[in-house]
Amino acid sequence: MEKITLLKIRACLQANIGSKVKLTVKKSRNKVLVWEGILESTYPSVFTVRLDGNNLSSYQKRVSHSYSDLLTKSVEITIFNITKNVQNSKMIV
Repeated sequence: MEKITLLKIRACLQANIGSKVKLTVKKSRNKVLVWEGILESTYPSVFTVRLDGNNLSSYQKRVSHSYSDLLTKSVEITIFNITKNVQNSKMIV
């Protein structure tokens, strides 16, 4: 099984900018946060997601995570295909 490097993770996310995503963030102990939003942009060390604004306060509209968060599995990202409204792929590292 081929290991996914940070460059491959970044390239995959760059190819899916503008797609709907679901973030599962593992916090301390048993606390898990799940957010949905749009993959907004990628930068050399981080990527940003604009969150859907149903229950969010005014300051919490965008989150950023590092690519190493995906590599260490503290953050999981599921990328959806917007046009077909079905799950397109899940990034597994």
